[in-house]
Amino acid sequence: MVDVLTVDDQEIFRAVAREVIVSTPGFHPALEATSGEEALELLPESNAALALVDVRMPGMDGIETARRLIAAAPDLVVVLVSVEEPSNLRSGAGCCGAAALVRKQEFCPALLRELWAAHGS
Repeated sequence: MVDVLTVDDQEIFRAVAREVIVSTPGFHPALEATSGEEALELLPESNAALALVDVRMPGMDGIETARRLIAAAPDLVVVLVSVEEPSNLRSGAGCCGAAALVRKQEFCPALLRELWAAHGS
């Protein structure tokens, strides 16, 4: 079972992500955080193997959150999620250590399985 940490300031995406995770065999919604700071606080008490991190959040953005999550848990697979086209995001998205950047609109069970197959352990 792959435990998934979802980090997003918007409840609507956390709810959608939770539904996708629950409906995907082999995945479990471990924890949810509303900010990068909260995700870093929750990480030690989780067994998360995969983190879905929103790029645009108030305070610590998703790029810095990804950097810090990976520094704290090097085996954690971090996937950045955004409503924006990847080409519209600042270049930091490519160098923060995240395994992938996907559009929220495309997040579904098939994509979740593909991401884990490509980047998971």
